[in-house]
Amino acid sequence: MATVTTTLTHRRPLGERIIERLLFAAAALGVVTTVAIIAVLAVETIQFFAVISPFDFFTGTRWSALIKPQSFGVLALISGTITVSIIALVIAIPLGLLAATLLAEYASPRVRTIVKPLLETIAGVPTIVLGFFGLNFLAPELLRPLIGEDNIGVFSVLNGGIMVGLLVTPLIASISEDAMRAVPRGLREGAFAMGATKFEVVRKVVMPAALSGIMASIILAMSRAIGETMIVVLCVGTKPQFSFDPLESVQTMTAFIVQITTGETAQGSLEFKSLFAVGATLFAITLALNLLSGWVVRRFRTVY
Repeated sequence: MATVTTTLTHRRPLGERIIERLLFAAAALGVVTTVAIIAVLAVETIQFFAVISPFDFFTGTRWSALIKPQSFGVLALISGTITVSIIALVIAIPLGLLAATLLAEYASPRVRTIVKPLLETIAGVPTIVLGFFGLNFLAPELLRPLIGEDNIGVFSVLNGGIMVGLLVTPLIASISEDAMRAVPRGLREGAFAMGATKFEVVRKVVMPAALSGIMASIILAMSRAIGETMIVVLCVGTKPQFSFDPLESVQTMTAFIVQITTGETAQGSLEFKSLFAVGATLFAITLALNLLSGWVVRRFRTVY
């Protein structure tokens, strides 16, 4: 049997074997790159924690990496990152779910083919363009006149959160719409046969059946919001402080990474190594969210 299998393997066309090797190399390249990134982060982070106590790093609320006296309390950066992400989700979840419901349940095929590509176009807009829009229009023309120029500045968590929310809305809408359309038509017809209205079918049948996909889209959107860089750099500011006030200017983890990598920080210095500690923290948060997304899909998945 083994001889027959070996003979069949050798008889495979050369082109097919070459394609197989190329596909394996492409998959292996992604794995090797990920392992290399983790290794670099781990080595530099360990060197940083050899000087700075991990307890002080993860429990401190004051961050001053570039100005003496130095202080490395990453909670000052985490608080800004989480606040921006929460505001973004508050905006993106209702907009994304409403758009998904419209496309999956109410829109005609012709409207769907027009609206969905237009909605997903927002995800293709460069984030620096959205950042400039928030900096030059949203903050000075809308937020400051509405809230008061004395209460909110050009840079604020609210400004960045709104723009990040608009950025991740297509992600929630697209994945949720696919999850809703995957619900078998028989469930809808059964509900209609029992006298349910269209809204009741969507709310009590389609939504619960597509819950795993909807939850996964929300968690992935949060992971995307936490890792966003250019919008928060332009709209939120670079003032590291432990605050959950949406009207304040703060600094996120990604904004600090951009600030350190401008070339003014000496390589090998403590400030430079703090970049890797913050990067490792950000990596751990996004990894945890991705694992949570996978668990949610497995936990609430409904097989028909």
